Amino acid sequence: MSEPQFTDLEGWIAALTRPSALMELGSLALCAFAAWTIAALASRAVVERDRKSIMFGKLIVDGVLFPMLLLCLAYVARGLLARSIALAVFKIAMPVLISLLVIRFGVKVLQAAFSDAPLIRLLERSISWVAWLAMVLWVSGFLPVILEELDQITWKVGGTNLSVRTMLEGTLTAGAVLIFTLWISSGIEARLLRSATGGELSLRKAVSNATRALLMFVGLLLALSAVGFNLSALSVLGGAIGVGVGFGLQKLAANYVSGFVILAERSMRIGDNVRVDNFEGLITQINARYTVIRSLAGRESIVPNEMLITNRVENLTLADARVWQSTVVCVAYDSDVNLVIRLLKQAALNHARVLRDPEPSVFLSSFGTDGLELTVGYWMADPENGSLNLKSLINLDILKALRDNRIEIPFPQRVVHTRAA
Repeated sequence: MSEPQFTDLEGWIAALTRPSALMELGSLALCAFAAWTIAALASRAVVERDRKSIMFGKLIVDGVLFPMLLLCLAYVARGLLARSIALAVFKIAMPVLISLLVIRFGVKVLQAAFSDAPLIRLLERSISWVAWLAMVLWVSGFLPVILEELDQITWKVGGTNLSVRTMLEGTLTAGAVLIFTLWISSGIEARLLRSATGGELSLRKAVSNATRALLMFVGLLLALSAVGFNLSALSVLGGAIGVGVGFGLQKLAANYVSGFVILAERSMRIGDNVRVDNFEGLITQINARYTVIRSLAGRESIVPNEMLITNRVENLTLADARVWQSTVVCVAYDSDVNLVIRLLKQAALNHARVLRDPEPSVFLSSFGTDGLELTVGYWMADPENGSLNLKSLINLDILKALRDNRIEIPFPQRVVHTRAA
């Protein structure tokens, strides 16, 4: 049977109060229960699912999977019931389910792609209002009339005739295409960055950024084509951008190229301890234009990538994470040097952060003006936990050991000669 068209409120009320409406409501309830059951079983099957997952979300009904399954099952039930009864409830339910799926899909994709962006909440509300407004106009029958009226408002841009309807449909298509590309890029990024560390993390981050930029560019071209713009006109814009990059954006282009070079050759990785321009710290981010280095004191330095390519950079953890540190001790000339060496070495071994292989070493480094100068050298594997604190603890143990064994730490001595007047 063909579905009746209700153009007035009385027709809707009469259709919704028929006995067949109860059958439709029961079918919808059965579809909702089946969709919830399938989504719950799928959620349990994916044991280590991400809490920000687009398909599942924090709750079963929070993700995209539940409304998608509900819409598919409702469409099947609608086709089966349409053969025997005149549908009324499904004429309202189908637009509502489509709007619900659009809202959940758009919101979840935006949350996954831009979790910390301040405008995400506004975009989420905008998607919700547009979807529910389209649903109301669709059910009430005003949508075709409004679209036909908007199609009459036209103007000419170059050789292209545009209308309000074309711009509106193009904008919605552009938004759908961009959200779809964000969904694909977010999925690729989550899979690439999963369980990646060190240099592998940096390289995968570069691939993820390049993939997202490429997908966004393709999505933008498709969106412009949907609006009605002639893409051949972009060749002139591309030439102008190329000239601008060649003359006015040399430094910016150099930083972007340098960023990809750093990530590709893996000379510096996230987590490396580096020293650049007298600033030492850990690399926390390697972005396309700049690199963020965080010192142990909590300060962060934003270094342009070109500087990391053209200037001298000390990577303290390029081969491995071990860092060598030393401290100098001065004792009196009449001290037992062998005893002092044993005490200094034991003071370093008292701390678990000091590596045993290679073990600490003590050298008689200089015959100073005030006494014998000995250097205690040791290796540590966790410079991110601080180096000055370990050096301070070792110095305290050295001071205590020398005092306990009555070994003199000489004061500076100077001889001053005076001439009689």
